[in-house]
Amino acid sequence: MRYLGGKTFDRIQAWRHLAYLKGHWAFLGYGYYAVEEKATGNLVGRVGYTNHPGWPAFELGWTIIPEYQGRGYATEAARMLLVYAFEALDQSRVISLIHPDHAPSRRVAEKLGQTIDGETVVLTMPVLIYATSAPKGK
Repeated sequence: MRYLGGKTFDRIQAWRHLAYLKGHWAFLGYGYYAVEEKATGNLVGRVGYTNHPGWPAFELGWTIIPEYQGRGYATEAARMLLVYAFEALDQSRVISLIHPDHAPSRRVAEKLGQTIDGETVVLTMPVLIYATSAPKGK
């Protein structure tokens, strides 16, 4: 949670976040996907999209449970969802908002071909804006 606001949710915040996640699917038809370890079926994190009113742009984000980080889950899932964003969701540009100190997430963004395109503050937290555009001819 260090790079997602700095603290865990209480019951009210957890409920609101669940409604936010479900709302993306209900209103936009896309959102976050669960990421599971194939061998065990264990939940290892989530990867997906944020694009609600007031958000900086169409975002591809990922959160992997610490003990599963560094195994390629975020990169594999995000790579697939980046292609899906361009091809099926007709996005011309996709961003990822990453705290400047979050080196592992910055490496994932770079593996996806994203580069730093600016910085902003989201929910009181400074973030770098990593971005990439749809392939030419799209």
